[in-house]
Parts: sequence; structure tokens; C-alpha cells
Amino acid sequence: MEFVVEEDKTLHEECSTLILPGLSIGNVGQLAVDLLVSSTGAERIGYLDDPNLLPCVGNDAYLPEPQGDLALPLEAYDSTSNSLTLIQQRSPVVKGMMIEFAKNVADFAAASGKKHIVVLSSLDFGRWQTIDMSSGLQIYYLSSASVDGTDVDCERLGWKKLQEYNPAQRMWKYLSTLAEGNAELDDDMPSEDELGEEDYCPSLPFAAMFSCFKAKGLKVTCLLCYCSEGDNISEAFQLADAACRLLDIDPNNFHGNAGGKWIVPFSWQTVYGPPPDMSLF
Repeated sequence: MEFVVEEDKTLHEECSTLILPGLSIGNVGQLAVDLLVSSTGAERIGYLDDPNLLPCVGNDAYLPEPQGDLALPLEAYDSTSNSLTLIQQRSPVVKGMMIEFAKNVADFAAASGKKHIVVLSSLDFGRWQTIDMSSGLQIYYLSSASVDGTDVDCERLGWKKLQEYNPAQRMWKYLSTLAEGNAELDDDMPSEDELGEEDYCPSLPFAAMFSCFKAKGLKVTCLLCYCSEGDNISEAFQLADAACRLLDIDPNNFHGNAGGKWIVPFSWQTVYGPPPDMSLF
């Protein structure tokens, strides 16, 4: 993976925390990162060129009047006031190359001196085993702070550890072995027909990222929420807010638009297409 720095810009060493999405159902993590980039006033400092990502290109996602800066598959933004580097991934990983992609991102994070990695992602609401909406959307987490994935800071914030994480389970164990470079991709890999319910979570992108960051000796925290395909704007707000709570960042200092604390990115205006033609009703 090559990091291409934009002219007259540098990757600030004081930005010791890295936030990035784990693309999954509803792309909530991607929406949350866009919200954080827009609200923190983060400046794009460059992009990462990785052969494991499908190509894509688009207009500037944040300004209502684009300045001609193209949006690329994997971009890096720095928010020095919050000591954050944010990575936005805009295209999916080539099938079968998730581990290689995660290794490359982990290499970049380690080489650039990042101390804490936060992965924002979503899980399939249809697979939620114990549904309790009495207290609203529940944030789940997975942390490298301990062997069993628990973290006292996350527990203090009232979040629940992802129950499906079991480092001794075959797929989680296999991911860890791959991330450490002690196995080939197909060694002892169960076929799709052999995958069970317990294999769902370790098959998702966030799991590969978690394993590869952990193998690099980096502290990594995955923040997760359940959702369905469709309009997941509210979940993105809550996931972005959870990231701020974890990192002790006050969103009230963002000076958001429309009377709120968040600055809604311009790209959200068309994220689900144009509004319906009301003359049809």
C-alpha cells in the first residue's frame, strides 16, 4: 500500500488515533466516518493506493460547491485539534483479498505511529439473538485490551462486549493465525457450506481488521451496531457519537449546522437518491 501525500500537506505525528470504517450491511461505518470528517473540520492530507480495492472516483463529498478535488477509494484526513487521523473507504475490497487489505492498512497505521485504532462497523439486525430496544440503539464493542475482548473503558460507557467473539473459536483463531503470518489463506479454511452461525462475525471486514491490527501490537477497538439495509442515518449519528465518547471528544464543540452539533456532509443529501415525486400520491 502506497501513501500519496497531497502537495504541501503532511501526516501529523500528534494525530495518534486512527478511525476507519469496516464496510458492512448498511455502510453505517462509512456514513459515520463522513460525519466525523465533516464535523471535526478534518483536512484531507492524501490517499492510500491499495491494489486490493476496487477503483472508484467521484466529486468532493463535503463541499456544496466542489473545488475539483476528486473523491478516491481510500482517503486520509487529519483533525489536529482532536489528535485524529480518519481513513475513509469508499469502495469494496476485491473478493478474497480482505486479509491482505487489512494487513496493508495495519502496516500503514504502525508505520505512521498510530497508538489506538477505532473501527466503526455494523452487524445484520436479522442475526440479533437478544433484541431489547427499551433503551434505544445498543452499541457493542470488541477490544484488544484483554484476551477475551473486554475493555473497562467501554464497559464504563455502558456498552456490551460482542458476545460472538471467542478467540478459541475456529474462524477467530484462523483469522489470528493468518494475521500473524503463520498460515496460508486456504489452510484449514472451512468451505462456505461448512460455515455456521458462529462463523458470521469473523467473516466480516471488521474482524479481519481487528485481527491484523492486534497482530501488529496496536490497541484496537471496534464499535458496532445492528442495522438493516436502508436509511441508516440515525445509526451513523449514534456510532459517530460513540466514537467521540470513547475518545473523550465533545461534539458540542463542532459548531454544527441546522442548529445541531454535527455538520452533516453534503454527500448525505443524495445518499439515498432524490426525494419521491409527490405528484404520484
